[in-house]
Amino acid sequence: MKLHRRAMMAQLLAAPAVAGAGRAWAAPEPWTFEAFSAAMKASGRRQMITAEQWRTTVARKPRMLATIHTVLSHHFTLADPGVMRAFTEVPREYYHYHYDEQADFSTVAYEDESKPWRIGFGSALSDFRGQAYMTQLCRPKPGEKALEIGTGSGFQVSILSRIVDKAYSIEIVEPLGKAVAPIFKPLGYDNIETRVGDGYYGWPEVEGGFDIVIVTCVAQHVPPPLLEQLKPGGRMVIPMGQPFKREQFLYVFTKDDDGKVSSRKDLGVYFIPMTGAMQAKR
Repeated sequence: MKLHRRAMMAQLLAAPAVAGAGRAWAAPEPWTFEAFSAAMKASGRRQMITAEQWRTTVARKPRMLATIHTVLSHHFTLADPGVMRAFTEVPREYYHYHYDEQADFSTVAYEDESKPWRIGFGSALSDFRGQAYMTQLCRPKPGEKALEIGTGSGFQVSILSRIVDKAYSIEIVEPLGKAVAPIFKPLGYDNIETRVGDGYYGWPEVEGGFDIVIVTCVAQHVPPPLLEQLKPGGRMVIPMGQPFKREQFLYVFTKDDDGKVSSRKDLGVYFIPMTGAMQAKR
């Protein structure tokens, strides 16, 4: 790693939370093993990792951040500082939890191999490289509202919440959605709102729609309600393709000030399928 990159990572690790327009962000509380344990207890989840294992695990986090910086710099020329800061602040080990087994598997949160991890109920925590890429592809900014379709582990919406003003997320699997809902408040992430429902229909009750819609499951077509709820100037990132096939790609949809929607094909990906109305309307 080059010296200037080491210095940059050190600055990110020491930096306070992102300052969002119209929102008074407080610097995060020191993240210690005691803070991790207290948050796990408050969220009603069973902790398995020990203090020694936790310290060994989080010591690997700078390597993950360096990998993310390299990936984003390669694809976008520059790694968005807001995205880097969000990945620095959000403790990924807190989201490595298997809800079927009711136990954390936090020790592998920062392994060199970036891959999806099963979290129970047929869902997965996506790999951090892909999550970082999709986050920057959305171009999140302070003052915006974001909607995620597919809460899963809650990590992706937590990342967005450190950048935008308000983040919403919908999970169709009821036991998973209910189990994940309490995990945000113990971290002080009070600008996240989740609910159980079919993400195909979005969240129409949110006044004014969304600047960002990010879909974390593969669709066979774009749900019309999601496009309707996209603000002028908004961006939607959605994987499209056939379920359980490798011919899936990210698509980026944008809406101009006149309401005209444009799209472009992006990178190849692999996601679990969107269920609910998406399957019924195939």
